[in-house]
Amino acid sequence: MPTLRELQRNVAHSLIAGDDAAAAMDVVADGLVPVARLAVYRNTVIASLTTALRLSYPTVHRLVGAAFFESAAQLFLAAQPPHGACLDDYDLAFAGFLADFAPAAAIPYLAGVARLDWAANRALHAPDTEGLDPARLAAVAAADEPHLRFVPHPSVELVRADHPVDAIWRAVLAQDDAAMAAIELDEGPVFLLVRRTTDGPMIARLAPAAWRFTASLCAGRTLEDAIATAGQVDTATLLAGHLIDGVFTDFAVDEGGGRQPREDLS
Repeated sequence: MPTLRELQRNVAHSLIAGDDAAAAMDVVADGLVPVARLAVYRNTVIASLTTALRLSYPTVHRLVGAAFFESAAQLFLAAQPPHGACLDDYDLAFAGFLADFAPAAAIPYLAGVARLDWAANRALHAPDTEGLDPARLAAVAAADEPHLRFVPHPSVELVRADHPVDAIWRAVLAQDDAAMAAIELDEGPVFLLVRRTTDGPMIARLAPAAWRFTASLCAGRTLEDAIATAGQVDTATLLAGHLIDGVFTDFAVDEGGGRQPREDLS
């Protein structure tokens, strides 16, 4: 008799991988043979997870069509099954899967569109949080300003892509064939800031230096580090614009200003 953990593992393997050998031995027939009973659950699981992916990646779904998308989704699910009930973080891996998916090689911008789909979906469903009141910064001592660390709004995502995926994203979702045909694929790379507004996800292109500065702040680097990473850009004006737009929700003064940044965004 298997333990509960072993039974759950065997059933999960059966549902995702289609291998019923171990699980079928411990499933009661009761009018339906174990393999058929497992198949019912398998179809439900695969259909539910594929639907979740389709909702997170609507542009990818329209670009490749239902049949291609469902085939890719099933291969992705088999290779990288979810390990938790929340699919928000799980969905992100699908863009990386598409980047290495050989049948998608003819669509070089597909993975970039997928990353933008995911960012827009996350922005749309992020928690509501008030933006940082710029007046609060007036109380910060001048000596502490270089050591400020900002907290990005939960809806903010930064996307870099080798192709003009923002133009592709808009054209596909609008079903605008003329706009799609007019896109120059070698127009990239593009550096995008994604956030939610009252009208839904907003996607803005930034200059490379402005994007590096913004990405550094969103990654938790100090203002001093972000300015050094950005290069030639009016960081004061850029930061003021971000504060007006609600890109950040809070800040703290880093008393250990020499600490290493959380990630390399150079």
